[in-house]
Amino acid sequence: MHKLEIVHDGQAGPNASGSVTGLGHVARAGEIDVSHGTILYLDAVTVSFDGFKALNGLTLSVDQGELRCVIGPNGAGKTTMMDVVTGKTRPTTGKVFLGQTMDLARMDEPAIARAGIGRKFQKPTVFSHHPVWENLELAMNTRKDWWAALRARFDRPAQRRVEEVLSMLHLESEAYRLAGDLSHGQKQRLEIGMLLMQQPRLLLLDEPVAGMTDHETMELAGLLARLKGSCSIVVVEHDMDFVAELAGDTGRVTVMAEGSVLADGTLAAVRANEAVIESYLGR
Repeated sequence: MHKLEIVHDGQAGPNASGSVTGLGHVARAGEIDVSHGTILYLDAVTVSFDGFKALNGLTLSVDQGELRCVIGPNGAGKTTMMDVVTGKTRPTTGKVFLGQTMDLARMDEPAIARAGIGRKFQKPTVFSHHPVWENLELAMNTRKDWWAALRARFDRPAQRRVEEVLSMLHLESEAYRLAGDLSHGQKQRLEIGMLLMQQPRLLLLDEPVAGMTDHETMELAGLLARLKGSCSIVVVEHDMDFVAELAGDTGRVTVMAEGSVLADGTLAAVRANEAVIESYLGR
């Protein structure tokens, strides 16, 4: 087993503005053109299943470096939207672009993941019988073919990368603990860390605080706040206290209903929207 020494030498971490250096926004030889400030754009996307429109003319855009919350009732199309972005579901009509030029509707799931989109589902998936640090090492953005695996070395840059992410997750003290022994909230943060090891440009999180305690929920909110600006993040969630913590006074919140956008704006604005009150929040 490799010996992992947790060090804090100032090489990476939160900068003065609270964003993170070295963990997210990674140049990929100009593959993603965000010159117009938008990293994700869905244009009039419809998805039909045997006549039922899970998405119905959905138009939505996410800015580079933005943390966007998406809320809405069950059946609103939130998960289908993520399925379309990641290539799991093909749109019946409409366009889906990463940056200005990458047509996600023409790419398969592995190609989309390699392009820089990471997705976390509601239930955490970790390597339970491996230590926390090894989960991060296994998730590192490296070649996975057998020849590369045989020659792989856990060198100093790789170790530093693991240390950076452990620090970001606040899991340094759990580095040698088996991932299966972590609490639910810690597993959720670890899985997000595994995605961070792949240096995503866009991170999709589907109901990440489901089943968490209040303390764990606020810990995750803190993690996402530290990540803000280092990569673009879309969070689908029902917990309105968590959404309020993430969005603050100025963050954008998108409300979906019946497969399209019902409202979009600050949390205060969407809470005051009569259509949102009737469809989702209630009086």
